[in-house]
Amino acid sequence: MNRLRKRMASLREDGKTALVIYLTQGDPTPEVSADIAVAAAEAGADVLELGVPFSDPNADGVVIQKAMERALAAGGGLQSSLETVRQIRSRGCEVPIVLFGYYNPIFIYGLERFAADAAAAGVDATLVVDLPLDELAELSGPLADKGLDVVPLVAPTSGADRIAQVREFEPPFVYYISMTGVTGGAFERATDLEGRVAEVREASGAPVAVGFGIKTPEDARRVAGFADGVVVGSAVVNTIEAAGADKAAAAVHDYVAGLRAAAP
Repeated sequence: MNRLRKRMASLREDGKTALVIYLTQGDPTPEVSADIAVAAAEAGADVLELGVPFSDPNADGVVIQKAMERALAAGGGLQSSLETVRQIRSRGCEVPIVLFGYYNPIFIYGLERFAADAAAAGVDATLVVDLPLDELAELSGPLADKGLDVVPLVAPTSGADRIAQVREFEPPFVYYISMTGVTGGAFERATDLEGRVAEVREASGAPVAVGFGIKTPEDARRVAGFADGVVVGSAVVNTIEAAGADKAAAAVHDYVAGLRAAAP
């Protein structure tokens, strides 16, 4: 059982909600990304999602798109992301890490090579936003051979039969998109979340983390009342950009600590 599965099981036993924090690797620099990740973990993040910079992040809103542009310019990318994970682990941080991104860089890298290198670096799972469930097995197989998991995405438009396909992967959790559209939307647009999360949990047989649009401690508190996990991304990226490289880690620490206090 890897770090991610252990953490989710422990939280479930304690009746707590996982706080999942996303940041774009390489923004503002690869070195600072490691500092930010460790700071988020120290502030109470249960899971880190490390976004792999990609030139065509079409599932992401403008905030993360711009972060990926900055990251690519600073030398971020898939190999750099693996190095950032190694740096995080070398500093004694054992918070589970999910590599979050798009399939093209992984496919070009090579599936077996990627699985081996990700496991060696200290990755626990991947979430590939543009790899549909029907094709996810081609990645999940090599990952499973190295003890890594996949985290499937489920949308508001996903039907019960499609959600049930998730069961074959026995994921550590399912990422439920709170609304249609791209990352960073207004959370107020999300409707019937509690009922929908219960349906997804039942159909998939897995814990459900909710993301897209969660920005404030109040948003986190609301979702923590019924979900197994709360995912915060664009707001973290905004915090990093506003703080600048020198103060980004401290700013993220304070921001994550506020979320943690709201959703203990």
